[in-house]
Amino acid sequence: MDLPERIADIGALEELMSRPSPALAADLARVPGDVLVLGVGGKMGPTLARMAKRADPGRRVIGVARFSEPGLRGKLEEQGIDCVEADLLSREALAKLPDAPNVVFMAGRKFGSTGSEWLTWAMNAHVPALVAERYARSRIVSFSTACVYPFVPVTGPGAPESLPPTAPSGEYANSCVARERMFQHFSHAHQTPGRMLRLSYAIDMRYGVLHDVARKVLAREAIDLAMGHANIIWQGEANEWALRSLAHCETPVSPLNLSGPRVAIRDVAQALGRRLGVEPVLTGKEAETAWLVDCAEAFRLFGEPKVSLETMLDWTADWVQRGGATLGKPTHYEARDGKY
Repeated sequence: MDLPERIADIGALEELMSRPSPALAADLARVPGDVLVLGVGGKMGPTLARMAKRADPGRRVIGVARFSEPGLRGKLEEQGIDCVEADLLSREALAKLPDAPNVVFMAGRKFGSTGSEWLTWAMNAHVPALVAERYARSRIVSFSTACVYPFVPVTGPGAPESLPPTAPSGEYANSCVARERMFQHFSHAHQTPGRMLRLSYAIDMRYGVLHDVARKVLAREAIDLAMGHANIIWQGEANEWALRSLAHCETPVSPLNLSGPRVAIRDVAQALGRRLGVEPVLTGKEAETAWLVDCAEAFRLFGEPKVSLETMLDWTADWVQRGGATLGKPTHYEARDGKY
């Protein structure tokens, strides 16, 4: 990959995160037909949809969302993506959506779960059931989370896909187990092929674990080390691997861990501190367990990540030091009680 030394602005960032590879084009050639992205208005949706369109400009890419963010719909349409406004909680709205052989399900709710748990469960369990029933004849790649796993020892390889999804306490994580179970039920019932992507922390300059830590380092805020380790992956690669998963669907649907290198929060804070010229304020002690995943199967399918941790650290420190944009959505990677 031809990677820049720094990411100048949001335009350059979004171009980089939506840049397709020849491997993506080859895998998409194996799954002809329209690509329907449900929940395109989220953090990853716009660049994933744009990447799909750039990889195969002649293919129809349809983005579905409520489009509450001003200007997003027009921006996507300028990039060649057909946009449909719809509330996925509505059976009637789902029925009116176009058919498509390839579905990427990105809808879900995490932030704000505490205090309106019923909506979290509706979005993370009820909507997947509606979608799985509506698109029973499609192949469905759905975004899940590493939070469906129990905490595992930090000295081991991480949770493999074979480990049953028995999430620790917390409404969000348990609703995500329910999401997977709904896709599994309808896949068994209708022989729908699919993959459930257990994503762990995609890195964008505007949010993500590195962004959260860098902002705290620069502000001289205390960094809690209790959740001392995490897996991370450059969002551009997470986009690509998700789209390539359309060519690697299984019947019945199966999980796939999707992330990259394991990082120690202590090491990340110190590395960012050196780049920012600030001594990080570290508190607490690393727990013996964390949410960690074994990504050997994803590496077998797609190769190992090409954007290194050092590169992501360089980009993040430069972005934060220059006062680059933030989405204002902390990952809460440090939470061990499941409350978001």
